[in-house]
Amino acid sequence: MNASTQRMSFAGPAGALEMAINAPQAGTALRGVAVIAHPHPLFGGTMDNKVVQTLARAFVLCGWRAVRFNFRGVGGSAGTYDAGQGELQDLLAVVEDQAPQGALALAGFSFGAFVTSHAVAQLAAQRALDKVVLVGTAASRFAVAPLAPELHERALVVHGEVDDTVPLADVMDWARPQKLAVTVIPGVEHFFHGQLPLLRSLVVRHLMSAVPPV
Repeated sequence: MNASTQRMSFAGPAGALEMAINAPQAGTALRGVAVIAHPHPLFGGTMDNKVVQTLARAFVLCGWRAVRFNFRGVGGSAGTYDAGQGELQDLLAVVEDQAPQGALALAGFSFGAFVTSHAVAQLAAQRALDKVVLVGTAASRFAVAPLAPELHERALVVHGEVDDTVPLADVMDWARPQKLAVTVIPGVEHFFHGQLPLLRSLVVRHLMSAVPPV
């Protein structure tokens, strides 16, 4: 994102996991830690994806420490692609390493949103989740986990109207049985070309909104 990005790695489930961390400006009250998951590893997805960086910027602007990471087999992360199962373990390991306690937010884009949904399902039984952000959720290609009703007010689901990678209809089919709101950006495709500032604004608005106590 910028020169202040801290890059490091730690021992994950399949070996070293590479991370990039951005913190709010000095003097800003830290609201918590946000862990952000990237798109499909086999199609060029990395923690430096533009949508992932946009999500990180939004969290940092709102006082969160944003932690991006490369799934196993991507960049400097060891291991090989595992169709979401191992990647879920990677995400949970990052949470344990970077946010073992305190306020936690989870976010993901595309394949990363699918993995994040399962992390939310697993962690929600163990600790409070302050915010959830799912963008371009890969509902046409993977079995995305439903969000518990008590998390709906804490969750933002964003999708492009003309997404040619994950059709909007598939995301609506996932959301409809849950009565889960989906924010649709008209005329936007999967990677939000030309609309990343709008995506950032929507996420900032969500992060700054008040929600009932957990």
